[in-house]
Amino acid sequence: MEQQAQAVQRRACDVLVIGGGPAGATVAPLLAEKGYRVVLLEKARHPRFHIGESLLPANMALFERLGVADEVRAIGMEKWGAEFVSPHHEMSQTYHFGEAWDKSMPYAYQVKRDEFDTILIRNAARKGVEVIEGCQARAVEFLPDASISLRARHDDGNETEWQARFVVDASGRDTFLANRFQIKHRNPKHNSSAVYGHFAGARRNPGQAAGNITIFWFEHGWFWFIPMQNDVTSIGMVTWPYYMKTKGQRSLQQFLMDGIASCPGLAARLQDVRLINEVEATGNFSYVSDRNHGPNYLLLGDAYAFIDPVFSSGVLLAMNSGFIGADAVDACLRDPARAPAALKRFDRLMKHGPKHFSWFIYRVTNPIMRDFFMGPKNVFRVKEALLSVLAGDIFGKTPIWRSIWAFKGLYYAANLFQPRRAFMGWKRRRFNIRKVDEAFLYNA
Repeated sequence: MEQQAQAVQRRACDVLVIGGGPAGATVAPLLAEKGYRVVLLEKARHPRFHIGESLLPANMALFERLGVADEVRAIGMEKWGAEFVSPHHEMSQTYHFGEAWDKSMPYAYQVKRDEFDTILIRNAARKGVEVIEGCQARAVEFLPDASISLRARHDDGNETEWQARFVVDASGRDTFLANRFQIKHRNPKHNSSAVYGHFAGARRNPGQAAGNITIFWFEHGWFWFIPMQNDVTSIGMVTWPYYMKTKGQRSLQQFLMDGIASCPGLAARLQDVRLINEVEATGNFSYVSDRNHGPNYLLLGDAYAFIDPVFSSGVLLAMNSGFIGADAVDACLRDPARAPAALKRFDRLMKHGPKHFSWFIYRVTNPIMRDFFMGPKNVFRVKEALLSVLAGDIFGKTPIWRSIWAFKGLYYAANLFQPRRAFMGWKRRRFNIRKVDEAFLYNA
């Protein structure tokens, strides 16, 4: 025990950031630029595989503000729109971002996350952040003097005990603080799992549409089709836990391929593909924490909540939380009298994104909502407003909200005029999101 105690190195900083994904690698350099001693701990070593490859037009301004726009452009596949394919409609429907309310954000990128996340974390190091990879946070203690003691273990087995004035949890789905506070809960309004892999040889749309994301609905959920550079396409099946349970003794790869075969539109575009990585899966896809902050800590991005990737909102919400998180931490440390107001604003903005995306996500597999998506009308400018949501333009001053309310009103009216269909859709959804044992998921 004595030797173990001697092996623990003790160090101090102003802000300790847990996690080097988009949230952590955004908040850390912003705080370093404000003059704070910032340490970022990342359990993996970059580059490392990750999903969530589809970015939104609203990300583009954030890249400029971080100073990484040119690097992201170099690795990105231009994405000018989002295509939706339904087995119940003859034609597909493509939403072009250039037709949104704000016409100045016509495209985004599809990126391989190992390359994208490496750009962000290296940028943090250039901006003065002490980036420590291969180092996992293990235990945390909030001390009476308002400081934080956090112990982390390095890949080589050595441990460091950090003394910090503020801790930012950007640990993603590891949800480091939420787990320790026991404030993380399965989202009762949503429940989905995902199986995914990268393929070569997928058939893409022609011309400028080659980089568009395509969403394919099928009987048990939906698929993503995300084209990236160098003939790499990310394919993922997001489905309900009851369907995951039918996997049985099949491998994850076979289960994914069988799912693809049941979706004719997708299968046609994957006739000559070859798998270029191991198929993976994740369960308990949708969760939320009771709170996202305390007097000396914040929870950013997926460390706070995650809903569903259907609108590609994950990276945007993570990076945006980094920007608003940096403002909140700066206010708390620089002028403690402003802390309550700053944290209240942070809480409001953190809830804003998930709230507005989730309304659509909870209903996107509903037959009536699917009709709306597959046959959009611009009455009351609702199509432009919907496109703004799809583009991630929900945090600025674009005046979309009256039109979004009109869209919701039209949707509710359609439910009233089709009561049987609405009831059956509601009943089916209740069946879909029920909780089941997920132990089967990891039997690859």
